[in-house]
Amino acid sequence: MIEYIDQMNSIIRLETTPSRIVSLVPSQTELLYDLGVGERLVGLTKFCIHPNDWFRYKSKVGGTKTIDIEKVRALKPDLIIGNKEENTKSDIEKLSQIAPVWMSDIQDLKGAYEMIDQIACLVGETEKGVELVSEIRENFRGLAIDGEIEKSVLYFIWNSPNLIAAKKTFIDEMLQQMGLSNLSTLERYPEVDYEAQPDLVFLSSEPFPFKEKHVKKFESLYPAAKIIIVDGEMFSWYGSRLKHAPNYFQKLLKQIAID
Repeated sequence: MIEYIDQMNSIIRLETTPSRIVSLVPSQTELLYDLGVGERLVGLTKFCIHPNDWFRYKSKVGGTKTIDIEKVRALKPDLIIGNKEENTKSDIEKLSQIAPVWMSDIQDLKGAYEMIDQIACLVGETEKGVELVSEIRENFRGLAIDGEIEKSVLYFIWNSPNLIAAKKTFIDEMLQQMGLSNLSTLERYPEVDYEAQPDLVFLSSEPFPFKEKHVKKFESLYPAAKIIIVDGEMFSWYGSRLKHAPNYFQKLLKQIAID
């Protein structure tokens, strides 16, 4: 019996390396794929769209906040992997009666690195986890920011109500990595303060799928700002997708500089 402490300081106990895993978080599902767990992943959510072959063929257990408990039970998992923000407390409490539940709680890169290392250890792929974290660290070190950008941004995650990612979010951490200043002084995901006038407005592709048709609305709200639709996965997926985020941010910074 091996004991592990998750990112919510809960202890889970595993008798052996898990062979039937259910993942309740899209970014962590993709991480498990890149760690090479293969057929050991038996269940995921309808939002776990990467990789496509898993999304098409693996068993779905509902949405991240609407887990079908009986579907999970039928899969007979020996490990369930969730996240404090993505999943509901009530669902996790029910699932903990079925199998050990390992929970992440991530607000910054340090927490993402720890999650990757710990999940890799859980599934018996420690070396792959170390290599992945090393690659991500190196890519972020290569993110070149020329001097002080001195541009403020509001990052919208939802439309009507217009919700933004404020302080104490992983998205805010990514904005900081880009050298941008989050104009909101609030925390988590509040409704926007329309008196704030940023230099940039980012409309995220998820969880609300902002499209070009939404841009005019925000141009009227923020006439002095540059409105950009951004890839939400690059800002909010804290698993192996982080390998690609710095390159995406670099291209976005060049777009901002040109505009």
